[in-house]
Amino acid sequence: MTRTGRSGAGAGVAVVVAVDGRRARTLADDLADAGAEVRLVVAADAPAQAAADGARGRDAAELLGELTRTDLLVLAADRRTLTAPLVEACDRFGVRIVALCGGDAQRRVAAAFGVDARDEDAAARDILGPGSAPPSSGAPARGRMIAVWGAAGSPGRTTLAIDLACELARGGRHVALVDADAHAPSVAMATGLPDEGPGFAAACRQAERGTLTPAELTRIAVPLGAIDVLTGINRPARWPELARDRVIAALECCRGWADDIVVDVAAPLERDEEIVSDLAGPRRNAATLAALESADLVVAVVSADPIGVSRFVRAYAELRAVVGATPVRIVANKLRAATLGIDARGQLRRTLERYTDARDTWFVPWDPKALDAATLAAQPVAQVAARSAFAGAVRRFVGEAIDPPVSARATRRAATAVEADAEAASARSTRPSRRRARAA
Repeated sequence: MTRTGRSGAGAGVAVVVAVDGRRARTLADDLADAGAEVRLVVAADAPAQAAADGARGRDAAELLGELTRTDLLVLAADRRTLTAPLVEACDRFGVRIVALCGGDAQRRVAAAFGVDARDEDAAARDILGPGSAPPSSGAPARGRMIAVWGAAGSPGRTTLAIDLACELARGGRHVALVDADAHAPSVAMATGLPDEGPGFAAACRQAERGTLTPAELTRIAVPLGAIDVLTGINRPARWPELARDRVIAALECCRGWADDIVVDVAAPLERDEEIVSDLAGPRRNAATLAALESADLVVAVVSADPIGVSRFVRAYAELRAVVGATPVRIVANKLRAATLGIDARGQLRRTLERYTDARDTWFVPWDPKALDAATLAAQPVAQVAARSAFAGAVRRFVGEAIDPPVSARATRRAATAVEADAEAASARSTRPSRRRARAA
């Protein structure tokens, strides 16, 4: 903890700087030169620790005392340094927080707590300037919901859902992975995450009470690299917690929290249990049906073997009845000639075209080496074997079926139009000078 007491020539704003490394001293000097009164320079996590427990020691008590006399707290933002107790204490003391963010993840944390975000190398005058609200584009942004479903058996729904989320997060988008499987949830076990936490069931309960917010979703979620994971129920007997209305409300809140929401759902689609009793009680498959009905895109996974294909074809009609006109992308997983014979890809494509309305099918090869390595490490395949055939096939599927690139012809056409507009504007700008030249 360093006390500076420096101030610039103008009327100073009292500032506490909570940044690590050499940047702390440089930033304090720049703020002082810009007219601020830098009262204290501390470690990045010191304010959060002091707000959590002011009785930690003399330094924590001194920092809290300085905050009561401070106008602005500048800190390096992440989940460790920007916490709810700190924001509550600053609100109580009337201190404005400026979060220095080094990437999209830090900006999401700052946005979740409603504090001003600046680039980590922002100028001192920008930091001291008033907070600016982000420009409004009319309707609020809504995240895209992608449900991953597959027929009974083990077609690889969860594995594909996890790596699908990893691939979508490569472009810097905020991706959430939700385990809504009410029969056999396994996202937490497959990724080595603890499943004792609140997870998706807690989000459903809060959504029912109307208290679920993006900040609460960030608190409930468990980070998996750049992905926020809402783990599933840790015991199948807890399935009544995933009631239909709760799931729909929770997923709707997730749309305002993440750019892409990948939802792993169970295989059964039956509604027969509703005719067993006329009581309005919870239904075992309600979470699956609610997620599929809420989805903007459905990824249907079929296991590339005779039994898996037969099960998929029989269940596909039920899937279509549930999702209606929602686009469905079919992925044939575990593709290998050992189970289908010669030209396995062609046989599978012709079968799906004949018995379903599939026009395009994407194939993921059987890659036991990469999958076994991911299982042993309890990590996504994209992190353990990024160059494997499995990871490459998922990457290709995302690029072609979910985020299709702009065609080269369209790109050339747009470039030609831009060049034509530029030439026309240049010609219009030179006409007056030519007329003046003729007149002279």
